[in-house]
Amino acid sequence: MISQLPLTLCVDLYGCPNRCTHCWLGHMPNRDMGPEADAWIVSQFKPYFDRITFYSWLREPDFCADYRGRWERDKALSTGAPPERFELASFWRLVRDPDYVNFLKELGVPAVQLTFFGTEQTTDRCVGRRGSFRELLQATDILLEHEISPRWQLFLTEENRQEALELLHLSQSLELSSRCEAFGGRFRFFVHGGSCDGENRKRYSSMIQKGHIPELLIPYWLNYEQLHSEAEYCALWQGESSHVVPHNHKEIVIYVSNRFDLYYNFTHMRPEWRIGNLQTDPIEELVRRIVEEDTPALRAAREITLGELTERYGSASSARLFEAEDYKQFLLNQHLERMGNDAHN
Repeated sequence: MISQLPLTLCVDLYGCPNRCTHCWLGHMPNRDMGPEADAWIVSQFKPYFDRITFYSWLREPDFCADYRGRWERDKALSTGAPPERFELASFWRLVRDPDYVNFLKELGVPAVQLTFFGTEQTTDRCVGRRGSFRELLQATDILLEHEISPRWQLFLTEENRQEALELLHLSQSLELSSRCEAFGGRFRFFVHGGSCDGENRKRYSSMIQKGHIPELLIPYWLNYEQLHSEAEYCALWQGESSHVVPHNHKEIVIYVSNRFDLYYNFTHMRPEWRIGNLQTDPIEELVRRIVEEDTPALRAAREITLGELTERYGSASSARLFEAEDYKQFLLNQHLERMGNDAHN
């Protein structure tokens, strides 16, 4: 069986220096997977996929000493489309390795996203590392000095609304827009509430409510007009007969944990979404589950309607804001977790 869809493998080879409260994957320990793990993982899938794209990171990109060699190895391991850079880079490395920004420049990276959670104390706490806020500011200057545009992303909650305004004013006082325009770049400041899976799900109680977003920040929230409150979704989806079933369309993306567990990229890497283990399960069966989308989580998703999910797990009195697809996934994950708890009781 050769899959007609290309496969992208994202492997947690090196871990991450941060423990961010918004991480939609969930926190995992850092663990050395071994020097030959990358090639071995690809070799397992090669008989079943003609086109494989390999990434050596899940969380922090370039979180290894030999990031230049690592990038070349990722490309060499890929048998399909080569890996891409996106707007993601390691701000941890930017402030510690003077040559890293040159590496990004050589690859033609036009912009790098930097994530804030408010001002200094809040950002340090939410990144999980003291000094993170100052490192983000330092990384901003380094990028600008090398004519790479910084993108400031802020996760907006009930608790940091005022700090969000302070951060916006800081970006303006630093003249980031004009400094980017000087070399033909574009600074971008944007806010959102984040998804509601992984670690960010634990912040449900503090998620921003409708009507509480400072007016000055509304223009910086992408697709703001498409947001609804939890209560509004409960009303909209009452009796809805469709199902919330994530699906691979043009490609299959698989996350490989540092313990060789496999997950789709649909949502967080929790036990209920585990496809299997590359070291202990037969590869033929793992590929069958992946391609046919035949896992317990997806089977359960097909057996409950969106209306039922909303009735069981939605809060008809909540003003918390969600994007529609994020809220659907939140409801489905509530259901899967409940099923898992019931099975163990």
